[in-house]
Amino acid sequence: MPLLEQISADLKASMLARDAARTGGIRMIRAAFIELEKDGKGAVTDERCIEALRRLKKQREDSIDAYSKANREDLAAVERAELAIIEAYLPKQADEATTLAWVKEAITAAGATSAKEAGKVMGALMKAHKADVDGALAKKLIEAQLAGGG
Repeated sequence: MPLLEQISADLKASMLARDAARTGGIRMIRAAFIELEKDGKGAVTDERCIEALRRLKKQREDSIDAYSKANREDLAAVERAELAIIEAYLPKQADEATTLAWVKEAITAAGATSAKEAGKVMGALMKAHKADVDGALAKKLIEAQLAGGG
């Protein structure tokens, strides 16, 4: 089932179950998907939906960090609940070992030898594995590999 249809079905189910927290989280996701429909950039594919979910995930992680630093654990808890709902719809990303192997391949493919060439490596990595790799983890691993000489 396409992700857009899955969200609609899950929204209906959560409303029938009177699960207010889940309904609110799914409505937020559905709103992001509606924005995709209106942006005029083509059909709403699962790939575009996953990109939107990743943006929502990043926003929630940033909010959790900000709220935690401000000692607002009540607001951070709300964001964590929304993050859990978002993550349930995202495909699992590669673990650190797999990402490291891909980073090494990308370094070889790009012919990178110094940290100044990290952008070339990141570009090659994302071109090959964009949907499967965590960008922040990849950046950390690329920097470590290039700083250590590979």
